[in-house]
Amino acid sequence: MSRIRKFSKSFSFALRGLRYIVRSEKNFQNELAVGFLVVLMAVYFKINQFEIIVLIITIGGVLIMEILNTVLERLVDILKPKVHPYARLAKDLMAASVLLVSILAIVIGCIVFIPYIFK
Repeated sequence: MSRIRKFSKSFSFALRGLRYIVRSEKNFQNELAVGFLVVLMAVYFKINQFEIIVLIITIGGVLIMEILNTVLERLVDILKPKVHPYARLAKDLMAASVLLVSILAIVIGCIVFIPYIFK
């Protein structure tokens, strides 16, 4: 199989995963919508290039953490269909990581946007 064909196949698998998370996961949809609003605010306030880069990396970080959270939840559900204390803990810890990165994103958003809002 040629490299281009392998890459094309891998790319289609990634798109299938992205389609799944966008269609099926409410939290991902909410975070995607908030990310879109942040980008609109960045355009409206005409923020500088460095701040746009920081915001895009931050939005991406939140979305990636949500994907990882979903992956872990699905794996735990497969491996431990009955609620085991460690399975619950693994899910709770992953959810905590999404919460922390979301709080960090809010702090970064405030640092970037507050000066523009009060200008």
